[in-house]
Amino acid sequence: MTETNRRLRRRPAAAPVALLMAGVLLAAQPASALPRCAAETDQTVFEIEALKTELMVVATTCKQEDRYNAFVQKYQPALAQNGRAFGQYFIRTHGGTRPGQRQNDIYITELANVRSNVARSLGSDFCSRNGGLFDEVMALQSSDDLPGYAAGKDLLSSGATACQGAPAPRAATPARRTAGTHHR
Repeated sequence: MTETNRRLRRRPAAAPVALLMAGVLLAAQPASALPRCAAETDQTVFEIEALKTELMVVATTCKQEDRYNAFVQKYQPALAQNGRAFGQYFIRTHGGTRPGQRQNDIYITELANVRSNVARSLGSDFCSRNGGLFDEVMALQSSDDLPGYAAGKDLLSSGATACQGAPAPRAATPARRTAGTHHR
C-alpha cells in the first residue's frame, strides 16, 4: 500500500472526530450567546430586574430579609426607575397598559420561579453560594454600578430570557359537559 493510499484511508476516520470536536465547541458556547434584547437599554432593565429577583430569593430562602430591605433602601431611586422602564417595555411590546401589566406580572412570576428552582436545585449549598451577593451589591460605589454588576451575574441564562417576556397565557378551555347535564 502506498503512502498516499494510507493517508486517504485515515481521512474518513478523522471526519467523525472533527464533527465531535465541532459539537463540543458549539455546546461550550459562552452564556453571552443567549438571545439578548435588540436595545441595550432593554437588556440592562431585564438584568437589573433579574438581580433584584435573585436577591429577593436569597433573602427569603436564606432568611436575610433585612439585607434585602437595606439593598432596596440604598438603591430605591434606581430600582424605581428601572421598575418603570420594565413596565414600559411590556406596555410597548404587548399593546397597552392592561395587557402589558399582565405580561409584566407573568414574567416577574416566571423569573421568580426560575430563580427559586435554581435555589431548590442547589439545596443547602444555595445560601453559602449566594449569601455574599448582598455584600457585593452593597459595596458598589453607586447605583450607576448596578447595570454592570447585574450583567456580570448572568442571571438570565438559566431559564428566563430577556425581551421575550413570558409565554402567552394559555387560553381557558371551555368546561366539558357531562352526560345528563343541560345548560340553558
